[in-house]
Amino acid sequence: MKTSFSTLGCPDWDLDTICARGREYGFDGVDFRGYLDTLDITLSPIFTTKVAETKGKLNSAGLEISGISSGIEICEPESRAENIEEAKRTIALAHALDSQIVRVFAGRNAEEIGHESAAKVGRDCMDAILSLDGARDLHWLYETHDVWLRVDEISLLMARIPDPDFGLLWDVGNTAEMSGDLPHDIIAAGGGRLGYVHVKDAVQDPDHPLAEENGWRYVNPGEGEFHLNEAMFALKESGYDGWVVLEHEKRWHPEIQEPEEVFPAFLRWIDPLIA
Repeated sequence: MKTSFSTLGCPDWDLDTICARGREYGFDGVDFRGYLDTLDITLSPIFTTKVAETKGKLNSAGLEISGISSGIEICEPESRAENIEEAKRTIALAHALDSQIVRVFAGRNAEEIGHESAAKVGRDCMDAILSLDGARDLHWLYETHDVWLRVDEISLLMARIPDPDFGLLWDVGNTAEMSGDLPHDIIAAGGGRLGYVHVKDAVQDPDHPLAEENGWRYVNPGEGEFHLNEAMFALKESGYDGWVVLEHEKRWHPEIQEPEEVFPAFLRWIDPLIA
């Protein structure tokens, strides 16, 4: 397995800092979910007019672009046109960066129309995306998020979108917090198409001043209640050898730990587990 960090965890770092810290800490790659003040990186100058320079800096730092975390929501019919336009921009950027993985969401539409109907919307949207030039050079992975993170929900969406270029991104924190399903069962629900893993950790500490509304407080990976060790063991047993990405949600929660603390802590925790 290879290690990466999401730029969600370091929203104030410019490209030079991303490269320097990523190399210093010992990461293999970086996943771009926003850059400075811009969330959709396909609109940022360093990924448009300056993309060749950006790629050169990352390569010089020894960092691969593990993935591009888009905001596409495939099961939301009202977002169809926006999804296609973002997909076009993302395809061009992924090719320019030699990156093969694109994260997408399923969205929350299933709360209104049911998971089966929403899955059909998702299938139609993915069919349209995969018909775009260059789309099939990439792997489009939906993240366990919102109302699509339990084993039955994962299994349904994977069954309704059986295309081999569509797969699963397992956010271990999301499933641990919301579903309670066992790691082996989640991996199995991916039907052999698990292609990416996000990790973060938290404890139930509702009285702490940094606790979220749901009572969870973020802590360093391996120090919380999201059963990350069990997840890593299950991944190794399954033969997974892809990316494990630290998704520290500093952009959404600026009050939580600084990346200078959490990023090295992540590597201290995970390196012995994947050696």
